[in-house]
Formats: sequence, structure tokens, C-alpha cells
Amino acid sequence: MKKADLVLYNNWPYNPGGNALKRILWYYVNIIFFKSSLFPFYGFKNVILRLFGAKIGNMVEFKPCVNIKYPWNLSIGDEVWIGENVWLDSLVPITIGNNICISQGVMILTGSHNYKKPSFDLITGSVVIEDGVWICAGAIINQGITIGTHAILSSGSVATKNLDPYSIYQGNPAVKIRDRILE
Repeated sequence: MKKADLVLYNNWPYNPGGNALKRILWYYVNIIFFKSSLFPFYGFKNVILRLFGAKIGNMVEFKPCVNIKYPWNLSIGDEVWIGENVWLDSLVPITIGNNICISQGVMILTGSHNYKKPSFDLITGSVVIEDGVWICAGAIINQGITIGTHAILSSGSVATKNLDPYSIYQGNPAVKIRDRILE
């Protein structure tokens, strides 16, 4: 029976983008201005992200202690709230639409590993969050997932497949529990 052998790990052909200097500079900027709770100014954070290649709309609010892997793989629309301790693991593109609430402690993951191979190869997939979505506290969105417009992923739930529009999902793995009806 084969065994895992991580010495064989090689994430080729993955390329995180940006040159090495840009990635190192982002590492420290992320620690000082985003992962820290000492710098609460939303507007300045948006300017920094744009300087690093992120596409950031109007009225985007980043709460303290947000961790962003690579901002050049991030696209965010207008009127978006990103809560405390959110992890945006943007190895590949994360696209976030308009009028979205991403509550505290959410993890948006674009990478995983192929557990079937001894080398544990990297697997990546973009995440798309369409307009009007609410990702509740502590939820996890796995790589390659699209969250349909105005869907809700409830607290602590794990999205392992695409979520239908105007639907409320709950659990691990998340399943649809009812329609979302806006009054």
C-alpha cells in the first residue's frame, strides 16, 4: 500500500503572481495594516489593496485582523463588509460582488491538496460570491465554489458545493434548508 511522502511535494505549475519582492512586501504590509487590530481605517486599507493590484469598489469596510493571502487575486464590488478575523486565502481569484456581508471568522479557501497522491499536490479553484450574499460567522467556503446571488451560508457551515441563489444553507456539509425571501 502506498504512503504519503511530502518530500515529493511540488506545487508546480502553480504561480502565486507578483514577483518575490512584491510578495515579501505584501507579507509585512498585511501584518501591519490588516492582520493587526491597531489600524482600523477602512479607506486607507482600500488604497493599500489597490496599490497591490486588488480591485476594490466603493464603501468596502475591512474590520481588524483580516488576513489576505495575495491581494492581486482579489476583486470586491461596492458596499461590502469584511468582519474581524476573516481569512481570504486568495491563492487564485476570489470575486466578491456587491452588497455582501462576510461576518467574523469566515474562511474563504482557494486551495487544498490531492489526498490521493503521495505527493499531496496542490489543488486550486477560484471562489465567486455573487451580489447580496451573507456569509455568517465562522463559515467556510472551499475552493472552486460559487455562492449564488442573495444566498446565505449560516454560522459554522461549510460550503463544499455551489449554493443556489436566494437559498439558505446550513451544516457541514452545507445543505439547503429553505428559500430566502426578501420582504
